[in-house]
Amino acid sequence: MTTQEATQWIAAHLRPIYGDDEAQAMMRDIMLAVVNYSPVDIVLREQSELPEFAPQRLREILDRLERHEPLQYVLGTARFHGIDFKVTPATLIPRPETEMLVDMIVDDCGDRTDLRVLDIGTGSGCIAIALARALRFPTVDAIDISEQALAVARDNASRLKATVNFRQADILAPVNGQRSTVNLSTYDIIVSNPPYVMQSEAATMDANVLDYEPRSALFVPDDDPLLFYRAIATLATKALSHGGRLYLEINPLLANETLTLLKDSGLTDCRLHRDQYGRLRFATAAL
Repeated sequence: MTTQEATQWIAAHLRPIYGDDEAQAMMRDIMLAVVNYSPVDIVLREQSELPEFAPQRLREILDRLERHEPLQYVLGTARFHGIDFKVTPATLIPRPETEMLVDMIVDDCGDRTDLRVLDIGTGSGCIAIALARALRFPTVDAIDISEQALAVARDNASRLKATVNFRQADILAPVNGQRSTVNLSTYDIIVSNPPYVMQSEAATMDANVLDYEPRSALFVPDDDPLLFYRAIATLATKALSHGGRLYLEINPLLANETLTLLKDSGLTDCRLHRDQYGRLRFATAAL
């Protein structure tokens, strides 16, 4: 099989499911992952024969993609803030809009040194690791309830040579009448992208999200959709240093309700911010 035959084969299989533009983008990612061919290599080597292992590996990938499994899980990596992160079904796939959360923190605090940062619900560790690499000599702690997710996060930090203190903790333990498992410290920055999708929104979501990404990291009950934000705000009032800031990714459908919750918790300078699509996707506050 030549490079040209492979790329045409991949695109032909994916186009009916994902459309032409996305199929072409996925084809380029697949060729890079399987045979380390960049888009330029694909053009220059279009008549070259692929290695013997490649057709079988490509077939395996296409089989999974045709079942709507996300490409990031199939390839085992997702790009976030210019970095390739390992991802598994134990972790959410990092979204482009979440990169803006990191950018907001770097824009606000990038000229400061020795900041103490807490990432709540770290998943793959993408936010914590990106901040550990982008800020100047920070101390970064990151927590998650899932030991499987933490194993992925630790692997990412080790591979990317980022210093992050990962530990298992349940931010909702006090809400559930249990002793808090979050060891309180003093932080200059607390950041979180917690579960915020209401169960009622599931009907509008794609199968590749519903069938493969961890539901516990996505969904909240319709009758209490802000439960994570309430717990995080309560923690922030105890753990933020004076002048410390809270950065949150939020559900645009509940933006005003989230803002009210932050104000009612005693935090100050509470604001909403739009993502690259114009949606109210982030909230910030200070102590």
